[in-house]
Amino acid sequence: MKISYAILFGFLMILLLFAATTYINYKQSEKIDEGYELLSRSTGILKQSNRFQRNILNMVSGLRGYLLTNELFFMQSYDSAMLENDEILEELSLLISESIAQKDRLDDISALNNYWVHEFARPLIEARIHASESDSSMAAFNALYRAKLVTGLEKDVNKSLQKKFREFSDYEYTVRKNLKRSLSENIHRTKVISFGLTVFSFIAGIGIAVLIATHISSGIVKMVRMAEAISRGDYEVSMRAEGKDELGRLARSLNNMATTLSKNISLLRRKNQELDQFAYIVSHDLKAPLRGIDHVVTWIQEDHLQELPSKMTEYLGVIKGRLQRAENLLNGILSYSRVGRELQPKEEVSINALLEEVRENLPKRPGLKLHIEPDMPVLFTEKLPLQQVFTNLLVNAYRYHDKEDGMVRVYYKKTDRHYEFYIEDNGPGISKEYHKKIFVIFQTLEVRDSFESTGVGLAIVKKILDDRNLSIHLISSPGKGSTFIFTWPLETV
Repeated sequence: MKISYAILFGFLMILLLFAATTYINYKQSEKIDEGYELLSRSTGILKQSNRFQRNILNMVSGLRGYLLTNELFFMQSYDSAMLENDEILEELSLLISESIAQKDRLDDISALNNYWVHEFARPLIEARIHASESDSSMAAFNALYRAKLVTGLEKDVNKSLQKKFREFSDYEYTVRKNLKRSLSENIHRTKVISFGLTVFSFIAGIGIAVLIATHISSGIVKMVRMAEAISRGDYEVSMRAEGKDELGRLARSLNNMATTLSKNISLLRRKNQELDQFAYIVSHDLKAPLRGIDHVVTWIQEDHLQELPSKMTEYLGVIKGRLQRAENLLNGILSYSRVGRELQPKEEVSINALLEEVRENLPKRPGLKLHIEPDMPVLFTEKLPLQQVFTNLLVNAYRYHDKEDGMVRVYYKKTDRHYEFYIEDNGPGISKEYHKKIFVIFQTLEVRDSFESTGVGLAIVKKILDDRNLSIHLISSPGKGSTFIFTWPLETV
């Protein structure tokens, strides 16, 4: 399976786990909401039931107060309580619509309440209203009062009503208790399920992520180790290429690359060895006839100097100059081919001391002064390549200087990544169109008939710096001197 598909699959699995957790939590919350709703309804039933009982007490006390005192404000309490009870009965019938047992009890309560109102309260109220009209009416009221209230039948009705209310309330309290217990259990269950699913989803998500990350990282670590081995020169290294995912394909590509590199490096080493041998053989074989020609010219000059015309003597001098230049070219070829062939050990190098050594080997130019900055750095680096760079640049500055009282300066600047060394002169300068040409082997700006130069020195400098991923550039214009600037690693002692 491709890594992209594995990551997508893992991501979808994590999403599904969290979606399942969310759905289950949602369903549990619905049960809790339903429990709260039922509990709230039960609370409302009990509240209305208590109000109904309180209103009955108010009706009884209001009725008795009116019957005894004939004061109308007692009737106001009675009437308001009776009207409110009608509304309570209607609301209770809606709240208990799903409970048949409670509905039957409420019907009995309503029937007893109506019975008390119609059989006791209303006849007594009407008799009390007409009692003041005559003595006979008063006598009739008193007789009715004794028959309805004193005999105890009204008390029996009230007791039955209170009993029904007790049954009604007890049942509702039992329902409420069960609802509370069920709600508490649902809440606890929801917490357990939610926590368990969340922990499971979290662990599963981490497991999937770790599995994918381990698979990817292990493959990458193997590839990094292989790349490091290749960078150290071990081109025979390889790794197991398992699977058909991107890592497996990349591993196979790295193996193929390592194999190709091994073949190419071996071929390159063989070619380099052949080139070294060729350069050595050519220079060695060519030097012998050149020296032979030089000896013959020297013998002619020594044996027949007085006999030769002046023009012939001049031609012989030109021949010796050309022979010297040819030998210098051969030496330059050997030097150029050897650059970078041998690894140089690193050591402590004082740039001031190194430049003093270079100064001793510079060509003698009366009037030309070399100024070296006194506080040049001390580096831990390869001495010989750095000495070759300074030597070739300073020899180049001396050789091409065209002033009798010239100046060559050497100084440096330190940057965050390397040192910049400057070789500045006030010589003839170089036109911008030749700034790159002078670093190409055998390229010179002087006519060779008038100036003996091999054109190898700056090419060697460029090759030494290129082998180390360093840079060199030139700031110059005709008549304004030249400044060569090259970089060197920032490795101090």
